[in-house]
Amino acid sequence: MGARVARMFRNFNIENRALREISKEKPSTAPRHAANVPPPTVSSDVSDSVKQKNDPLLAHLRSVYVESRDPEEAAAETLKEVAVSRDTERRPLKVSFPGSMFGLMELTDVPKGKLTITEALKALGSYQHQPQMWTPEKIAQEYSLDLKDTKAILEFFIPFKVEIIPPKTRTAKQIKAS
Repeated sequence: MGARVARMFRNFNIENRALREISKEKPSTAPRHAANVPPPTVSSDVSDSVKQKNDPLLAHLRSVYVESRDPEEAAAETLKEVAVSRDTERRPLKVSFPGSMFGLMELTDVPKGKLTITEALKALGSYQHQPQMWTPEKIAQEYSLDLKDTKAILEFFIPFKVEIIPPKTRTAKQIKAS
């Protein structure tokens, strides 16, 4: 119903309104820029000074010597050193799950400073349930982690926690355990 009313108001007296808009005086256009203006004249002194060589500047330019080396060689060497050092430092797993069940290969060891998902969840859960016993220092020592990273993980990551909020009244619908 509202669309019909809106259409009636929109189409009411449309021809007269259109003729009124067409018969209005058009706004005048902006004046055009003069295109036939000659370019500014340049004095011969300026053009000569631009074309001449400046001996002090040339001497400074000749004294500049740039020596460049390929940065990829140095970066590749450091990456190889880091890769070798990380490969040698490995630790056995503290917690594992059966990998064949999920179609994954079972891990036996992890590089130091890294955690598997199951180890991370176990460490976070143990810290959440027993923070006096599982301090950040103990977790860092147990899993060969950096203390600063361990504190950041414990501060910003929280394992999944289920909270059941009881209904306000007894007559509210409840989900029954099956």
